[in-house]
Amino acid sequence: MNKKIILCMVGAGRVGKNHSYAIKRHIPDAEIIALVDPAVEVRNATGDEFGVENRFDTLEEAVNAVEFDAVVITTPTFTHRQLACDSASFGKHVFLEKPMALNLEECDQIIDACESNDVVLQLGFMRRFEPEFAEAARRIEAGEIGEPMMVKSLTHGPGLPPAWARDLKRSNGMLAEVNSHDWDATRWLMNSNYERVYVEVANFKGERFNVDTPDFYDNVLVSIRFESGGLGTFSGICPCEYGYDARMEIVGDRGIMQIGEMKGQSILVCTNRDQGLISPIYRTWPQRFAWGYIYELEHFVKCIQLGQPPKVTGEDGRWAVAGVLAGTRSFQQERPVYLKDIL
Repeated sequence: MNKKIILCMVGAGRVGKNHSYAIKRHIPDAEIIALVDPAVEVRNATGDEFGVENRFDTLEEAVNAVEFDAVVITTPTFTHRQLACDSASFGKHVFLEKPMALNLEECDQIIDACESNDVVLQLGFMRRFEPEFAEAARRIEAGEIGEPMMVKSLTHGPGLPPAWARDLKRSNGMLAEVNSHDWDATRWLMNSNYERVYVEVANFKGERFNVDTPDFYDNVLVSIRFESGGLGTFSGICPCEYGYDARMEIVGDRGIMQIGEMKGQSILVCTNRDQGLISPIYRTWPQRFAWGYIYELEHFVKCIQLGQPPKVTGEDGRWAVAGVLAGTRSFQQERPVYLKDIL
């Protein structure tokens, strides 16, 4: 019988709640013993909802008060480096939500801290664990569509990101907060690192939402050349308002594979011939990737129990950050950017 893994949740906001639900409801080999968040009302609301009695302002307070094996970090990006490095120094395994950090130096510090303290570091790229994405990766690797030549991806979110996530100094903007999954998934399914990126951005809705953040954009289009010679593109829109939308397409030299669809349920409704057929759409990211979130956390727990490395590593997180940095430089300087100039 495997040892139950005791967890401390660091961050009590939307993602923290989502992960707490997945652990409480679906992962019997894990137990949440503590919750860390400096926002008292948010911390208490989440603690009450999931029955977590031990609640703290800081990670250090939690470490000094209770025993646990690992942390699940879901706080804003600008806090990641300190929290992840501190967790590793305390001997705690680290599940770290995307984006990994603000820059490559911070990524390297996190990786070094986890390696030197011999703890697991897993990045929160849940698409790798969502059943249809995982099955697509298996079939691509098996050669079903031949050698991948081109990949297309999109992530469109319905709501305006919070103020800190729109600030390039605190989050690297939508390219990081919304499209980190596209950076990772395109690299993963093409089985190749990025070589060059070119990015265009636009601001269509900022005025309507009274956004005055410098360099704000709500639409982004990314073009990628991979080291393999393959090509890629992805789009980000936030807010898109129609729902949560995440799909991919991979073209190989022998065929094509499409992953995901807009339809949220296998239901069609027709009440009159003028309106036509109506089908539900995914409204939120927790709904769209519900099983991906469960399986990624289950994998993290198993890696700790078995002493094995995770499928999604710090190096994967670092590459996504590198893509974001190259993309930001590209749209700011209005030119293609080579990753060799970023790495």
